[in-house]
Amino acid sequence: MPTVTIGDHAIDKIVEIAGPFMHAQDFFPDLTADMLETCRRELPAGQIAANGFLNMSYHCFLLRTPGRTILIDTCCGNDKERVSRPEFHHLRSGFLATLAAAGVQPEQVDLVMCTHLHWDHVGWNTRLIDGSWVPTFANAKYVIGRTEYEYWDAAHRRGDTSIHSDSFADSVLPVKRAEQVVLVEDDHELDAGIVLEPCFGHSAGHLVVNIASRGARAVVTGDVLHHQIQLRFPSMSTRADTDRERARQTRTALIEKHAGTGTLLLPAHFVPPSVGRIERAGEGFRYAPLAGT
Repeated sequence: MPTVTIGDHAIDKIVEIAGPFMHAQDFFPDLTADMLETCRRELPAGQIAANGFLNMSYHCFLLRTPGRTILIDTCCGNDKERVSRPEFHHLRSGFLATLAAAGVQPEQVDLVMCTHLHWDHVGWNTRLIDGSWVPTFANAKYVIGRTEYEYWDAAHRRGDTSIHSDSFADSVLPVKRAEQVVLVEDDHELDAGIVLEPCFGHSAGHLVVNIASRGARAVVTGDVLHHQIQLRFPSMSTRADTDRERARQTRTALIEKHAGTGTLLLPAHFVPPSVGRIERAGEGFRYAPLAGT
């Protein structure tokens, strides 16, 4: 996508992989056949594949401020053991080449901001070198919400066997051992006008990143929103949500907060055009994407 500017800041989308990955009714357990048909009819072309699978993108955002280079989330990662998700098991993607094409080498990243610690948002925190997982971004501090870290640290210690515990072991703990992790409170300010906000539910300590500069505003939403289906039906929580009811509440609040305000949304899984604004449409909402994103 073309670089998006928010005042003094520049944002690029770094895509690792995209495609149809799961049937809509498997991912959204409460989505009825009638709702799915409504979405097929009303959502823009390309949102839902012909077989009912959701078209989704796995990408992160590169945020360049006048003083810092910040990577928000790090996608899935190469060489990771993800047996329960065969499409991503021992993945070999060109993520670092895509980052380089955007003008950034790993050693130039100052901050890695983890909106949450699910496997598809922390994968490139580390890479496999000589049989060991080492931090990909050697000069960066990895910023993680304390609530989120403590939840997954406790789960890992008690023997949790989920895919997220696997990624905690290979993509988070090596960075912690390297003393590059900075645990922050839920309202931490990353930089001037770049402020974290708690939106718990999808995960225990999920954070969004609010960006404001020279009157322009954007929000990197992580997994508060996965798909445009959730704008047409904001009640739709996913099978991936830790607490579906809380996720429903925080998602609805985020949609209501930003609808009609002009704030740009940067969701983690929307397929192109993926950056846009929420507009009110009758009693509901619609997405107004930026062309080319």
